[in-house]
Amino acid sequence: METSAGIRQVKPYIYTPSSLNCSRSGSPDRSATPRLPKHQRQNSEGCLLSSNNIFSFPEFTESAESHQLQKPFFVIVAIDFGTTYSGYAFSFVKDPESLHIMRKWEGGDPGLVNQKTLTTLLLNPDGEFHSFGFTARDNYHDLDQSQAKKWFYFEKFKMALHHNSELNKNTTINASNGQAYPALKVFVHSLKYFKDHALQELTDQSETSILNEDIRWVITVPAIWKAPAKQFMRQAAYMAGLASPSYPGQLLIALEPEAASIYVRKLRTYQLIPETFANNNNINNNNTNNTDNINNNNNSNTLSSSISGGEKGNQLHGSTRYMVVDCGGGTVDITVHEMEENGGCLRELHRATGGPYGSIGIDHEFEKLLCNIFSPEFMNSFKLKRPTGWVDLMTSFEARKRSAHPNKCTPLNVALPFSFIEYYKKFKGSQVETAIKKHGGKDITWSSQGMLRLNPEVMRWLFAPTLDKIKQSIGDVLNNQSVRGIRYIFLVGGFAESGLLQFELKKDFGHLLKIIIPQDVSTTILKGAVCFGLDPTVVSVRKCRLTYGVGVLNRFVPGVHPEANVVVKDGVRWCRDVLDKFVVVDQPVALGDTVVRSYAPAKIGQRTCVVHIYCTERPDALLVSDQGVRRCGTLCLDLSEDLYRQHPSGMPYHKSRRSREIQTTMIFGDTEIKVSAVDVHTGKCVRSVIDFLGR
Repeated sequence: METSAGIRQVKPYIYTPSSLNCSRSGSPDRSATPRLPKHQRQNSEGCLLSSNNIFSFPEFTESAESHQLQKPFFVIVAIDFGTTYSGYAFSFVKDPESLHIMRKWEGGDPGLVNQKTLTTLLLNPDGEFHSFGFTARDNYHDLDQSQAKKWFYFEKFKMALHHNSELNKNTTINASNGQAYPALKVFVHSLKYFKDHALQELTDQSETSILNEDIRWVITVPAIWKAPAKQFMRQAAYMAGLASPSYPGQLLIALEPEAASIYVRKLRTYQLIPETFANNNNINNNNTNNTDNINNNNNSNTLSSSISGGEKGNQLHGSTRYMVVDCGGGTVDITVHEMEENGGCLRELHRATGGPYGSIGIDHEFEKLLCNIFSPEFMNSFKLKRPTGWVDLMTSFEARKRSAHPNKCTPLNVALPFSFIEYYKKFKGSQVETAIKKHGGKDITWSSQGMLRLNPEVMRWLFAPTLDKIKQSIGDVLNNQSVRGIRYIFLVGGFAESGLLQFELKKDFGHLLKIIIPQDVSTTILKGAVCFGLDPTVVSVRKCRLTYGVGVLNRFVPGVHPEANVVVKDGVRWCRDVLDKFVVVDQPVALGDTVVRSYAPAKIGQRTCVVHIYCTERPDALLVSDQGVRRCGTLCLDLSEDLYRQHPSGMPYHKSRRSREIQTTMIFGDTEIKVSAVDVHTGKCVRSVIDFLGR
């Protein structure tokens, strides 16, 4: 078998962890590793591979053993980096039942308890860090208009990683002043803020100074994110100093709906609110500490025991299946898990699905409404010329959006900032009130207090497109034959606090299954991420979101392979660009399962092997040139360190005429794709990198 990228490839295998034992100093256990007959290996000819393409971008991959705590971490810190709001929680390893949530943030909106802070970043005109969160918003608001145009203000920037199909390390994000700024630096500044904040908070609460090396970090990302976005977050964390490429196990990437699922399975029955509206917008909490302390170690029944066998007259036998719907600011993630009868590990039954259906979709609808009333030209100019006024306007709308409820009968008033009213008169030569009256309709009016008054029906209309997409996504999953038997839907995430969202989902799905909303629903993911950091093996099986593979040269099969791809070599007909699949979309992959491929350099003395990796949502793709198949990354094997070591024949590799065989082991059952490689002849590990950002 040949790879189209130009290296020789030996027949592939799929192993479980017991099939391959390799340490950085040891040799693989050959007795457990199937081998090809010698004549088959010798006939595995290959084409040439460019040897001058070495990526300098730091690797993010880690070996399989990094699941375990490689050293005694003192504390687990999880950062829920959201589109609209972000926060962190922590738990000391010696007291894993106690979760501490950082809840006292400087600034914030009056009347609201903020267990998270805004995901907003403010940089000075030189691009240096100034502030983050509510403080950044308030400081930006206080800037003079002429000053504000020189400062870099970012909000809701996380979605840039989801929408950018060509995401790379040079991707930029536009600040509120319209200037482009490197996206990687935006995330680095933000994560460094959380790192410094958490270290200071932990040190204040401990009897000793807490160092970064004492912490295992966990960062949450949407489950529907593709590999480039996950690697982007890891790279930003490395640059922020949370971990390093030489010690990647210090940082875990947690999938948001998984984290929620991990936590809700441990909840007590009194901590759940089934089929009702969770109104957590106003919480009376007299705790003056900076952190909330949640202790789950009491005598109440856990969710696993109450659902699996504690419901009188309705006892469930066998495993329990439930859906988790993570409704965030930017995305909605949907996954289905099966919990073992003893409440232990979780199995993913349906690959993560969803889309950009978060609460910012309502913001987009409101912006469309403003464009219809005041014209798109004015709105675009206002955002650019009066950026602080635009922030004030959307802050006012955010408060009204969060208070929307299906039973609300009174109008919702959105304050238009003075800069909006003043600039509209300057831009259009008329009053704001005139534009509103001209737009017509009794549902949208102008109040004498300078308010844009929206009847409740208008707010429901703004919510409708986003809610329809969420309901359609849930319905698509429930209609899948492979997940029959679901009886519970857990709503989590900040957007799940919305009364309108809860009402619509109960109306459409409440007669089919129970809709359960945990208390403090907006922090469920954060708490679950801490639990994941304590035990990363809790999700035992995941479904592949995409098909991954490489292009190879296979024997031509008439009727299967196209004639246009025929290559004749030594009188034998071959088909080029055949997709050799590592894993297939929707394939269940257990934690620790590995995919093994053996490659050999095409040239004697070759320093680097580079293999292009392709992905697709199609399970039946045949060629890398098929519709929907695209190149998504590269596997790079660095052979330079071993180039002058002796071959078993006694000659150095760069002089020996015998080829080397590099065995690569890839893991697809974790939250990230990981790789390790070993030289079969020497047993030495080879530096290996899967890079999804090198485009």
